[in-house]
Amino acid sequence: MQSSKLNQITLENYKEELKGINVVEISGESCANCLTLLPILYNIWEQRKDFTLRHIEADESTRDLINAWEIRTAPTIIIFKDGVEIQRCKGFQPEEILELWLDAKINELKK
Repeated sequence: MQSSKLNQITLENYKEELKGINVVEISGESCANCLTLLPILYNIWEQRKDFTLRHIEADESTRDLINAWEIRTAPTIIIFKDGVEIQRCKGFQPEEILELWLDAKINELKK
């Protein structure tokens, strides 16, 4: 996943770190739906590669960011463009639905 090549996202740097189109997946370490969703997102990204896929683990080190973004459900997927939140999706989504949603939103941003 591309996130391994990028700096950790924090409340202080997220607007700089999320330049361009970014799909950020927020999950909890013991969340079964989160563990199922991440490979689905990765497969969608592998087919497209027209956005940056980022993963944030909701834990003590990301608490300020999670609170500022008002994350209440894991998993949550947020689409950002140049550090600005465009759209979010909460909870597990089947691959077909998630892919349609991402296609629509990302293609809209690329216009």
